[in-house]
Amino acid sequence: MKIIKIDKNLKGDLKAARTILKNGGIVLYPTDTLYGLGVNAFNEEAIKRLYRLKRRPPNKPISICLHDTKWIGKVAHLNPKVERIIKKLLPGPFTIILKKKDRVPQILTRGSEKIGIRIPDNIISRGLSKELPITSTSANISGMKTHDNIKDIIQQIGEVNLAIDAGPLKGGASTVIDFTTNPPKILRKGAGIEEIKRIMVGLRA
Repeated sequence: MKIIKIDKNLKGDLKAARTILKNGGIVLYPTDTLYGLGVNAFNEEAIKRLYRLKRRPPNKPISICLHDTKWIGKVAHLNPKVERIIKKLLPGPFTIILKKKDRVPQILTRGSEKIGIRIPDNIISRGLSKELPITSTSANISGMKTHDNIKDIIQQIGEVNLAIDAGPLKGGASTVIDFTTNPPKILRKGAGIEEIKRIMVGLRA
């Protein structure tokens, strides 16, 4: 297994990592909250490998990570009002839930018509998803603690094709907001919760 160390400015050459993702590999990568596990979100075999690695229950969906907000309309349905709100939130420590488009594999959503989307405020995760969406799921065995450093993560989950070491991460889990309801509904409180509360109060005003 190869490990890439990223400098203090979170800069590094991600070409090798993107090649691994294109070829169906699994990459352990940093976000603006915790470390995540990424595979090509359009590659069903890679997604199956990821489920096996995490020992994730087959009924639990997996979110995706995008490079920027321009990508959202390619994988999910948006209306202008929701789009304006989302652009205030992203990039940031939020997972937004939208109605998916057909190109999103059912294996990711496990039969649901909704998809979770992240655009982290982190140049590494956004750089990895520059050419294609990747999965955004915590780097742990399902139901177990998510560690803040790659040494402990790898000890728990085993080897991946590539690990990107950005040092300890202290962001905590993302806040999850379902934008398929009116008004939007917070499904999980996490990082950035106060910011989304302020925005939602403004929506009701």
